[in-house]
Amino acid sequence: MFIFNDQHAALLFVLAGLMVLYVLAGHPLLIAMTARRHMRPIVKQIQWRTVSVLLPVRNGEQWLRSKLDSLLSLDYPRELIQILVISDGSSDRTDEIAGEYASSGIELIRIRSGGKAAALNTGMARATGEILFFTDVRQHLDAKSLQRLVECFADPTVGVASGELVIGDSHTLEHTRAGVYWRYEKWIRTRLSQIDSMLGATGCIYAMRRELAVPLPSGVLLDDVYLPLAVFFRGYRVILESSARAYDYPTELGSEFLRKVRTLAGVYQTLRYYPALLTRRNRMWLHFMSHKLGRLLLPHALVVMSVTSFALPKGWREFAVGSQAVFYAFAAADLWVPEKWRLKSLTSYARTFLVLMTAAFCAVPSFLFGGLEIWAETRVRQHAAGRAAQSQLE
Repeated sequence: MFIFNDQHAALLFVLAGLMVLYVLAGHPLLIAMTARRHMRPIVKQIQWRTVSVLLPVRNGEQWLRSKLDSLLSLDYPRELIQILVISDGSSDRTDEIAGEYASSGIELIRIRSGGKAAALNTGMARATGEILFFTDVRQHLDAKSLQRLVECFADPTVGVASGELVIGDSHTLEHTRAGVYWRYEKWIRTRLSQIDSMLGATGCIYAMRRELAVPLPSGVLLDDVYLPLAVFFRGYRVILESSARAYDYPTELGSEFLRKVRTLAGVYQTLRYYPALLTRRNRMWLHFMSHKLGRLLLPHALVVMSVTSFALPKGWREFAVGSQAVFYAFAAADLWVPEKWRLKSLTSYARTFLVLMTAAFCAVPSFLFGGLEIWAETRVRQHAAGRAAQSQLE
């Protein structure tokens, strides 16, 4: 009969700790070394291909006019661009605003409320361009962004080219720390793209060859992962083109938590659609297991470390329990520490990390029991954030 004792608990603590270190530091170091030794260049060339822009919207009146002006300002031959605004049962002024741009060649497609996947499927069916360009309503696009993405398709191995999302600066450390996480994530994606391929795209700015597009399942949470993976498993690369940029507003940490729950629940859903991700058919298998699945398992490893800390030998036990207690106390204290205090630079990092880990923990029940909206809404402080985002454009 197996008896669980302090030695087993100590072993679990060590294994969980090693996993945390590998996911947070070991794997980034591995991909940095791999990218340096085995970088795959991308052939780029200026070329003017026909493009269909797909802009799915539901109740986007707050952002739509600015977005359409951004699309019309793209530095790309206008006669080669088809712009489709797919209004998914909007009940505000979305349809009215889009209709005002009919004279500029922008097409409005109204459909019954069915979710983003249904809107995109409708748009893909109506698209005529060689390249599909996917974007969302809130983000402002750099004028050269579309041209930079299309240049990547001169390389016959590229099936999807994703742009870079730039988050505007903010006056609060809460916004700044969430932005630090996003920059860390972009660094990972850049290295994976250099090695071979990412396993998803930035949903507000990416392009793909139209002949490679497939219909999206109803209720899919991550269309910007489902479509690129369909291309990836046909042998093409999904690459990051960092010179193609979209600019967004900084978000509240609470909104970032909800976005991460949705995204990570979407990873579980993606495994149901693409079980080959767990097999050697996935040529990026090691990085998928380390980056995507590793992130999902990270909060569980932290829980194991917390529980098994009490079974460590004397001395080690006090250090492990005490250091974890200090970390979680810092995270909790961040709610009350004033912005101007130097301590805030420590507590805000701890709180941001803890919020993201909690989101990963909540992704499991969210996926199993549903309750996630088919349209994701991110709340921002538009006026303050707008000035920050504008500074990135100047």
